[in-house]
Amino acid sequence: MRPVVAPSWTLSVAEARACQERLRDRVITVDRLGPVRTIAGVDVSYNVTSPVLYAAIVVLDAESLEPIEIGGVEAPAPFPYIPGYLSFRELPPLSQAMASLKTRPDVIVCDGQGIAHPRRFGLACHLGVLHDIPTIGIAKSRFVCRHREPGKERGRWAVLYDDHSREVLGSVLRTRTGVKPLYVSSGHRVSLTTARRIALQLTPRWRQPETTRAAHNEVNRLRLEAMST
Repeated sequence: MRPVVAPSWTLSVAEARACQERLRDRVITVDRLGPVRTIAGVDVSYNVTSPVLYAAIVVLDAESLEPIEIGGVEAPAPFPYIPGYLSFRELPPLSQAMASLKTRPDVIVCDGQGIAHPRRFGLACHLGVLHDIPTIGIAKSRFVCRHREPGKERGRWAVLYDDHSREVLGSVLRTRTGVKPLYVSSGHRVSLTTARRIALQLTPRWRQPETTRAAHNEVNRLRLEAMST
């Protein structure tokens, strides 16, 4: 899997902001995806003060949620840790990990934001536009939006919206009854309705999607392996 948009990672913060504002016009928030037979999760592990990142992508069978293929890399951090610009830090190693795959997943789930971002261009949007692949952002916490508390039962959700414009940016989705909700937003080529459906499909047992859990386990394995050598 190679990027279809030429990436540029050696940027100042001002240049990174301009890049987000330029590329966000390419984001598609309606369904432009075929049958979903494979779903991948991505994750990056690092200490914010460390120059080394561990990135992984794990492709799962969409029905069984069993791993099909794994790609992972250890790489230097190309960009500082700055909230709102994490894709410039995490995407370079993630793109390296994705390049090693033989399987092109039908959807990629990011442990982070899609359009529920100050500039409507979170990690899921950036990855999706860069590779022209359907993506979803499923985050553990909100970034810039407001919402009412959804019902306590699994599957209940509330609107995630911009406090000023009232623009709908995502959903606050309860994936486990009585457990904290997750924050779901479109990344690229996936509607919010479909993103919620996939999020529930990926959480049959736990709060976090199986894609995120699998990718998180893999980056931790890479990190521990590197520390032991």
